[in-house]
Formats: sequence, C-alpha cells, structure tokens
Amino acid sequence: MRKIIRFYRKHPKKLILLTVFTIGYYFCLPKQLFKSPTATVIESSEGILLGAKIASDGQWRFPVLDSVPEKFKACVLQFEDAYFYKHPGFNPVSMAKAFSDNVSAGKTVRGGSTITQQVIRLSRNGKRRSYWEKCIELLLATRLELRHSKEDILKLYASHAPYGGNVVGLDVAAWRYFGLQPHQLSWAESATLAVLPNAPSLIYPGKNQKRLLDKRNGLLKKLLDEKCIDTTTYELALLEELPQKPYPLPKIAPHVVQYISKKNKGQKIRTTINHNLQDNINAIVQKHHVNLRQNQVHNAAVLVLDVDTRKVLSYVGNTKTTKEHQKDVDMVQANRSTGSTIKPLLYTAMLDAGELLPNMLVPDVPTQIAGYTPENFNEDYSGAVRAKSALARSLNIPAVRLLQQYGLEKFRDQLDVFQLGGLSKTADHYGLTLILGGAESNLWDLCKTYANLASTVNHFNETSSEYYENEFIEPILKANSVPDFGNTSIQKTVFDAASIYLTFEAMKEVNRPEGNESWEFYDSSKEIAWKTGTSFGNKDAWAIGVTKKHVVGIWVGNADGEGRPNVTGVSSAAPILFDVFDVLPKSKWFSRPLDEFIQIDVCSESGYLATDICPAKTIAIPNKRNYVTSCSYHQLVYLDTKEQYRVNSSCIDLSQAIVKSWFALPPLMEFYYKKSHPTYKSLPNFRKDCKSIRKSPMQFIYPKNGSRITLARNFEGQTNEVILKLAHAKPETIVFWYVDETFIAQTRNFHEIGVVPTLGQHKITAVDALGSEVTITITIE
Repeated sequence: MRKIIRFYRKHPKKLILLTVFTIGYYFCLPKQLFKSPTATVIESSEGILLGAKIASDGQWRFPVLDSVPEKFKACVLQFEDAYFYKHPGFNPVSMAKAFSDNVSAGKTVRGGSTITQQVIRLSRNGKRRSYWEKCIELLLATRLELRHSKEDILKLYASHAPYGGNVVGLDVAAWRYFGLQPHQLSWAESATLAVLPNAPSLIYPGKNQKRLLDKRNGLLKKLLDEKCIDTTTYELALLEELPQKPYPLPKIAPHVVQYISKKNKGQKIRTTINHNLQDNINAIVQKHHVNLRQNQVHNAAVLVLDVDTRKVLSYVGNTKTTKEHQKDVDMVQANRSTGSTIKPLLYTAMLDAGELLPNMLVPDVPTQIAGYTPENFNEDYSGAVRAKSALARSLNIPAVRLLQQYGLEKFRDQLDVFQLGGLSKTADHYGLTLILGGAESNLWDLCKTYANLASTVNHFNETSSEYYENEFIEPILKANSVPDFGNTSIQKTVFDAASIYLTFEAMKEVNRPEGNESWEFYDSSKEIAWKTGTSFGNKDAWAIGVTKKHVVGIWVGNADGEGRPNVTGVSSAAPILFDVFDVLPKSKWFSRPLDEFIQIDVCSESGYLATDICPAKTIAIPNKRNYVTSCSYHQLVYLDTKEQYRVNSSCIDLSQAIVKSWFALPPLMEFYYKKSHPTYKSLPNFRKDCKSIRKSPMQFIYPKNGSRITLARNFEGQTNEVILKLAHAKPETIVFWYVDETFIAQTRNFHEIGVVPTLGQHKITAVDALGSEVTITITIE
C-alpha cells in the first residue's frame, strides 16, 4: 500500500491514466454482447424441436445453445482455432502470419482471428474491416476471455456464426441443411458446418459444390492427422454427400409455437408435449381430415392432458388445410358453442346437491317452457328415462327440464368456478339453452375442467379421503412447471368425489349403446367416460373422453362457422377420440371413493326413494342430505278376481278385491314410454258397473295451454295448419275434437288432426268415448 502511495506521489498522472484505462477496460465490453432478436423455439419434453417462429428481423437465429456437440467442437477448433484453449483471446503467431501473407498479396487473403475475436466481430455486426477495427476486436476479445469461460465463448460462436442466407447459428443450420439436431450430426456433416461460417456463400444448393467439398474433405484430413477420427471414420465420411437443398424446419406443433410465442417471444421453451404422441396424433387428424373434407369440413383440433400432472401431452390446433380454410386458427383456444359438453356438469351438480339419483326417471316428452321448445337430437321422445341414461344418450329435453328444476341462476354461478373461456354472459342471456350449447367455450378449458374432475376422484382416494384446495388449475405446457394443488382439506373443492365418480360411470355407459347407432370404432376393452356434443346447425362437433390417467378432447367443424350436414359429435369427433385413445397407454378405471358413499333404498322401477308399495333395491349415493322425493309412480289398485278390471267400493266389497302395487306413468309420459318398453302395462279400465274416480287419461302433446302461434304460408300461398296432437292412455279409444264448442273430427289410435283457426283466441277441447275431457286455450297471431 505504501508503495502505491509513493508511486502515486511520484507519478500521479500515470496512476490516474492507469486507473482510467483499467476502468475503461473493465467496462469496454457490453453487458449483453448480442442484441439481435432471436426466434421463438419450441421443443418437446424430450428436447426435440417441434417448431419455431422466425426472429423479428427475418433471420432464423435460435437462442444461445445449451452446449456445443463434441464432433462440431472438434471440427471448428481444427478449422478455425487449434490453440483456442491456450491463447488469451488472440494468437500472435497467427496474426503475424496473416499480416505477412496479406502484405505480400496486396489484399486480404488470410485471417488471423481466433474464435474469441470472431465472436467479437459477429457481435459488432456492420463494422468495416480494418486494422483499427482489428485492434478493437483484440482488446474486446481479451476482455471476453476474462468474463466468460472457453465453453461459453464456443457456445456464443456456434450460436451466432452465419451459415448463408438468413440462417444463423449451428442449431438452425443443422436443421436447415441436414434435417437433424446438432448432436445427431455425423463427422462429415459437422465438418461441413464447421467450414461454412468461413464462407457461407458456398452453401447455395447446386453452386460451389467442389469448393465446399474440398474444404470439408480438407478438414476431415486434418481431423485424421490430429487423431480426432480413425481411418475408417475418415473414409466413410468422405463418401457422404453434401446437402443439396435446404430442409424446412419441423412444424410438428405449429399452434403450440403460436400460443407460447405470445408471452415468450424469442425464447427457447421446452414443453410437456410428447414428441412421438404428437406425431401419431398429427397422423390421426390428417387421416380423418381426408374424409371430413369430402363433406367440406376442413378444421379439427385435439388436446391430450395428463390427469395427475395436468401436463399437455399433445396439442393439435388445426388440420393441415389451406390458408383459405384458416389453417392458422388455433381451434384449441377458439371459443365455440359447447353443444352438450357441459351436461355432465349439471348432472354432477345435482348429484352433489342431493337433488338427483342416477336411476331416477326424468320426463322426456314434448316440452315448452316460457316459449322455449327444446328438441332431442333425434326428434323423438322416450316418455321417461333414467337420469344416467339421459346423460349417456345426451337427451336434450331431460337436460333442460333438470336445469329448470335445479335452477338456471345457481348452475350459471357454479360454472364460474371452472373458468370456462367464452362463458361470460348472465343466466338471463343464455336462458335454458345454456345446457344445450347456448354458451361458448374452448377445447382447452373444457379439457381442463374434465381433468380437474378426474383428479378430484384420484386425489380423494390417494389422500385418505381428502381434497386439495387448489384442485382446479390450468393445464401445464412448460416442462419445468410443477402443479400446485395447495393443502389438503376435508371440504370438497367444488363437487364431492362420489358425485363425480357416478357421473363418469354414467358417461361410461355411452360405450354400451342403446338403439341402432354404429359404434364399430369402439374398443370395448377400454373403460372410457366420454361425452359428445353437437352445436346448433351442425357447426361444431365435440367429443371429450376421460380415464383415470388421461383426458382427450376433440373438436371438428369449420373455423369460419359454416355448418355442414352430418357433422355431429358421434359421427365426426368420436372416431378421432377413440383413435387417439388407441395410441395412449391403457388406463385403469377410477377407484370408487367409498368414504363418500352411503347406502339407500330406492324404487327399482322409478329410481326415486322407495316406499312400502314399490319393489326396492339398495344403491350407493353421495353422502349428503337427500332432497329426492319418494316414488309417486307406484299406486295401490283394486282389481277384480280375474285381475282384468279395476274396481272400487261402488261395485264390489273391497275385501274381495285383489290389491296390487301398480307402476303407472302420467298419460303423456306413458304415451311415449310404452313404445320402447313392451313390458309396461297401463292401468286397467274400471269395470263398467263401477263409478270411475280418476285422473284424465288424456294430455295434449301440442300445442301447450296458452301457446301463441303464428301461422305461416306455404309456397302456394295457403295458410299452414296447426297440428293438434294428443296422448291417450288407451290409444284405441275414440276421441272427439272441438274448436270453440264446434265439433271438428274424431280420431282413434293416432290422435292428431290439422286445423286452420281464425286469428284470435280459441278453445280446443277433446272428449273421449268414456267421457274424459281435456281443454286448452291458444291464440292465433
């Protein structure tokens, strides 16, 4: 310290200059050496390139390499800088030889720059080549050597070296010229790329092939001489051809690139996507697209999630269609009409609230609610159907009636928990159409919702009957992300595990079809809970499948919203769903969450709580307060000794009558129910000598009481008829029809007539041969 003080006193100016120089030298190198924009690079979970988005300056320049492959490192060191690991950033011997050769030739014929100096030159892009510039590069190179390790400098060089055209860096060059990742390059390919930054113009296909070949082979000979490779490797390398044309960069998941680049522009992101699975599903989508486009259906999307980790395993945003058909639109994220895909949420909600039992009969009859008339997809009616079958068969009328029973406002508020994108309006805006596709959402959020439900069941069984507080989280697309489910709790997150399990059990029943549908694509060995959906006008076809391990979501349609005939969830989306499940590992079915169940007796025919007069069976239901009523469809009836007619005290001593419990539906439900249930028996008529005290056996199907009807005109200018339709417990009974007390017609077996009333209010009356009567009032506008 004293020596420094004495030196300062003797040479103050020198010390100041030295200090200024030292500070200047320390700060002469920019903190960020390269400021050029980089491409957005997306890799699979295995580190394989899925796709990339070009840098904003139009250059294919990837972010800095994580490491430099050994083969390329050996090649570039032998070609560019054999003493790289020994010099401090510059090589005086090489510089002297280069200076001598250039002076002798009268022009620049040789460069003496080290790799470190070349990194500096590349970072100072656009500077004129001069001896003064060389001096600056030399100074900065020594500073770079002090700040970075040799390996980091090599990575900077390999990442920013020019490879002809708009190709910058080894990563891109390996893909563009050989269609490989850098670590997959052979010795010959590595040698080719090692010599190119020295003269990148040599790479143009079909040009300068001999010069490039000579350079490459010269480097291979040097590698042999330096014992980097053996003779066999050298001779085989000489036989390899030069690249003849550039390869396109992979486009295995273009919409993932598009999606991630919105928030991660210019970064290299390793995703959760499985490369082989993505490849397989791309092929599946392409195969089905060939068939779909025959019906002018051009777009489809697939999303596959891992239930346990919430990782996105595959993401196909669209088909490889044309720009005209909007191939670039990401249909995984696009909001579309949900069709029937949220029906399972209503079913789960009602089970969870104790307002529904799986085998409860729900009405499936012509329905009009506040002017809204829902229709089943097949335009048919079952009369009455078990709740779980209504879900499995995706019947619209039972779903609408259940939503009205549960409460539109309540259900709409519950949907907010799932954060379904596109579902942003109030309950009044959607009305009861909410359950049939009146709202919009997207494949990402729907799959997320089903994955969260599946995980709720899994976690409940894995944690000794507890729930996670943060069960409902977003899917994970970045490989280094970990789901945070929060702490465990005995309180359910949204729905209890038993209700969800029963919903999946009902959805699994879809795999055992009722009717004449063609399900040849279903592999019965796989247990899958799945739901299809079709939006109004056949614009959107959905299929979502759930197993213990995976959720698969499919959307099919046209991105521009054009509907096409026969585009349905069953015919268009479901075949893709099962093809995708075929390439996924087989998954076990969900374990039953036993601690969330209790035993209860229900009527075996109606599914309601059992009474003393109906045959009962014991089932397991969610353990909560039950608001389901007792069975009202069974009644005690008195029959004559032959059990042919009903009797009452007006015609027989009831002690002599036979008493039976009888399952009887209301007339309208019965009218449709017995069509598909041949064993169903209507209540017997009363014996003729008995006075009947009973409900009317008739009920109007259409129109409903109080309806306001506008009569349109046909192509011939004539006013269309109003079709009056009636259900009768005994169809063979004659029915007499009246409009405003005026007799119109009589019917038997098929109680349906057409009338053309005048404008205004009218009373429609039907009277059967036994004297039963029903009346409605309608208004013609």
